[in-house]
Amino acid sequence: MAFESIPGVGEKTADALAELDDPETALQQGDVLTLMDAPGISEGRAAAIARGAIRQRHDDPGGLLATDQARELYDSVLELLQERAVTTYAKKRLETLYPATQGSRIEEVRATVDNALTREPTPELRAALADVAPLDTPSGLRVRERCLATTDAERYAAAREAIPELSAEVVDDGHDIEELARSYSTVIVLDEAFAGGDFSGDVRVQPDALESPEDVVPERLLAFFAENRETLLAAVRVHEASELEPPLDCDALTESLSRVDEDGTIVGDEELERLATAVDDLDAAVGTAESVANDHLRAAIKERDVTIEGQDFLSLVEQGARVDSLLARELDDAFDAALQKAHDHLTESLALTDHEAELAEHIFGGEPTFPVSRRDDAVSRLNTELTSARDRRSTKLKADLADDLAALKTPAEELVRNALELDVELAIAAFARDFDCTMPEFVGDAVDEDVADDGADDDGDTDSSEDAASTPGFVIEGGRSPILDVDFEAVEPVDYSVEGVTLLSGVNSGGKTSLLDLVGLIVIAAQMGLPVPAEAVQLSRFSELHYYAKSQGTLDAGAFESTLQDFGDLVAGADGRLVLVDELESITEPGASAKLIAGILEALDRQETAAVFVSHLAREIREAAAIDVAVDGIEAVGLVDGELEVNRSPVKEHLARSTPELIVEKLAADEDGDFYDSLLAKF
Repeated sequence: MAFESIPGVGEKTADALAELDDPETALQQGDVLTLMDAPGISEGRAAAIARGAIRQRHDDPGGLLATDQARELYDSVLELLQERAVTTYAKKRLETLYPATQGSRIEEVRATVDNALTREPTPELRAALADVAPLDTPSGLRVRERCLATTDAERYAAAREAIPELSAEVVDDGHDIEELARSYSTVIVLDEAFAGGDFSGDVRVQPDALESPEDVVPERLLAFFAENRETLLAAVRVHEASELEPPLDCDALTESLSRVDEDGTIVGDEELERLATAVDDLDAAVGTAESVANDHLRAAIKERDVTIEGQDFLSLVEQGARVDSLLARELDDAFDAALQKAHDHLTESLALTDHEAELAEHIFGGEPTFPVSRRDDAVSRLNTELTSARDRRSTKLKADLADDLAALKTPAEELVRNALELDVELAIAAFARDFDCTMPEFVGDAVDEDVADDGADDDGDTDSSEDAASTPGFVIEGGRSPILDVDFEAVEPVDYSVEGVTLLSGVNSGGKTSLLDLVGLIVIAAQMGLPVPAEAVQLSRFSELHYYAKSQGTLDAGAFESTLQDFGDLVAGADGRLVLVDELESITEPGASAKLIAGILEALDRQETAAVFVSHLAREIREAAAIDVAVDGIEAVGLVDGELEVNRSPVKEHLARSTPELIVEKLAADEDGDFYDSLLAKF
């Protein structure tokens, strides 16, 4: 696959994608999670790449969102979905949903949505999802107690690249290996020539070590599980709180995770804990043992009366004896007892084995002295023994645990992936439930009739039969907009249908703009493959959505010319579009506006296009048009306490009365005289 052929992928991004193990599969599946593993690819960027790859796979040019207002509506739909997602991943994953123009993509998403609508977004599930995130790949891991050794420069370079966690050393002969064994707990020799060599220390000849680095550095796998512990445990909770079938034994994973802490250290092994404590506490324990011995000697000296006759003292001095020698003669037993107490304390406080205790005996000994002092070389030997034993024990336990976890890594990744994708489905389910959504029914095929679906199923989801309506349009029953500034439950349901080009009339504040928003939002959500906020919807699959918001005032000459050019491009465009325009007459004088709108409607009528133009000049436009323009009206029932009472659902083929007409009508009914009657007759 040529990565740079994907929309939005340049050379740098293509190089990053090439570093993935299987980028083509990830791109074909729109797999955001895998794409995020590429160097320098963030969640947002991965979502954009996945969206481009999906478009390429479905040969979907996109382009439904043809105007800024249409794009704002899409952003509103996406925001409503993302607000219902828990994880950052799901929020970004939802960005791969876009309003497609190809039926194959819409049907693909609808299949996912059908499954999502069976989900129940319970509080327990949402709480568990809060701790789920994409798995991290540990970096900067260093293992200092082992090293690699080789005589070959090329193998040395390969070792540094394959196993960067260990130091690699170039050696000339066995003597160099012996030297390394004094500095490292384990030396792994990569040259088969040293097989059978007699080395002191833990020296292992493993010529194939670079082919299975996980065996040499089990910490690599442990670091993965340690760093992702909380996410993995949260994913387990998600599966337990949902109907998802876990891809592994969750109890086995939980038990394995309990054996390693957050920094990759093995926990729960008593012998390893004993050795680690002994190494950490050795210096302090030796110091305390010294104190124990000296305290015993001090007490013994205080209690002992030492008598030396003058002749004996002179004779000893003449022989060069020190005071220590005089003490040795008198305090041999007390000195031996002091050393025993020091040794017992050291053995007991560090819980030394018999072999370790033998090494500890050499720390205090020799000729009697006061105060008693340690032998640093003996302390160093004991420290080396304890440290080596600790590291060997740790390495063995890590290797054993890594063996257990190796089979769990791939399913553990799937476990997290399932949880994250479930969050996407739960967001869709919550969207559908919060806004009383239903799956829309696509009728006809206004975009490209050569793309045929399988036909209508029992629910009538798709109808591509030859007798389906050829003129694009939509039918909305009980539609309610979720983007109004009122509680959704308070939104009045609206029924509306359009086929071809239509003028929509109605009173001010009657809901015309809100209705355009609802139509645009439903079309966008439907072509994203999503359920829509209505009781029932039938619609064409549109190639483009052109939505023009109400202008904020009369345009100057330059802006007016630019606007006309936009509509010139619009009427010259492709078939199968939906055009929504809100009060275009506000751009210039009313008389000219009516003529311009009439001309635009005539041009659109010649195309396979659906259009709704909101206008207060419906009568004037219809009179200026050379075609029979349909006019619908949002009718005001009347004025109640100075407020309009409106039927929000447009009445077909009805020119709605204006607010001024309603006010004049009310005054004519309430006031005596002919003035208001004469005004009313003008309407």
